Amino acid sequence: MKNKKEEEDVVSGTFTWVIDIFSKLKTDKHYSDVFTIGGFKWRILIRPKGLHDSKPDVVDQLSMYLGVADASTLTPGRATYTHFSFTLVNQLDSSKSKIKQTQGIAKEFKEERRGWGYKSFMPLCELYDCSAGYLVNDICIIEAKVEVFVNIGEQGSTVYSTLESTKKERKGQESSNIISVQAADSSPAPKTPSFERKPPFLGTPTSEKVCNELTGELMEFMGLGKIEKAFVPLLEEVCSLHPSLIECLHKRNRKVSECAFTALGELLHFLKTTRVKDMTEDACVRLQSLWEDVEMFRFDLAWLEPHVHSALDKKKFLERARRVKRLREDVDILDSEKKRRSAPLAVTEADLEVAKRDLAKEEEGFAETDMDRELGYGMPLPNYRILC
Repeated sequence: MKNKKEEEDVVSGTFTWVIDIFSKLKTDKHYSDVFTIGGFKWRILIRPKGLHDSKPDVVDQLSMYLGVADASTLTPGRATYTHFSFTLVNQLDSSKSKIKQTQGIAKEFKEERRGWGYKSFMPLCELYDCSAGYLVNDICIIEAKVEVFVNIGEQGSTVYSTLESTKKERKGQESSNIISVQAADSSPAPKTPSFERKPPFLGTPTSEKVCNELTGELMEFMGLGKIEKAFVPLLEEVCSLHPSLIECLHKRNRKVSECAFTALGELLHFLKTTRVKDMTEDACVRLQSLWEDVEMFRFDLAWLEPHVHSALDKKKFLERARRVKRLREDVDILDSEKKRRSAPLAVTEADLEVAKRDLAKEEEGFAETDMDRELGYGMPLPNYRILC
């Protein structure tokens, strides 16, 4: 049984949506009734006819999203962090039910981003296959499991203790701008055990023992929770040098500790496995996102901050290095061209000196004459009488 503090930290529930006469749905967007979990009003959006204005690979796909139905339930200027899963129930064989769930650190719901989901949840051809079991008697059943993280801090202020691990959507998971509608009455969904979350598969492979390629294998970390195995040696190293990392989460529940050390582990793994040459613009964006994620847990990170900022500055270094490399290549090209042209130029200069010497020799004793003068034959010029 969860203690009182854990109840304050995590609230979870399940909503089951039964859609009758599914094949007769006429609208491109179809919304569920509003349901309440964790004090927030939610609803599901499906696109039963696919996304006609999207890329070819998602046109014939069932899309599915979870959104906040009533913006008034969101705290202005703050975010709500949530894990959720969708299950498209197979009514003939439950083991074949289609399940998709968030992975890694929780997704952020706020005023400007009120929905998350999947553009490509299932091919429409598979959904509408009568023998597949997803539509029986033209009835479709969708289950949404929602886990809301809300923690009451020591000062009494609400702190959301988990956050999305990157600002870019994971592969196969897309954000959706879900339009707010008039909230309908809905009873709170019953609380159920939280569903399993797998750590994100991110990072650059390396041959070093301490930073193996991420495989999703979890390992117990100092009794604080199960963490990605590749992160554990890194976390053990920094925690031995900075015990305050453990102390600041000592009184927090296990889920919060898992999220916090997963976020820190991702950051350390990135710094350990990424080379200077790999610090592209995308890599800098990812590092900045990881850093912001870790800061949210209020670790004492004064020892780590200079290294992060130094890594972020590598983008400027790489840009300058590329300019230097390009200019060096230009200099090499021009130098080669100069050398290529130098050989014939030297021959021309030598020929010029020979020509000058020959000219000087020929000019000795040579008198200039009027080239237009008559040659003549010795007769005096005739006298002409001038007539007036």
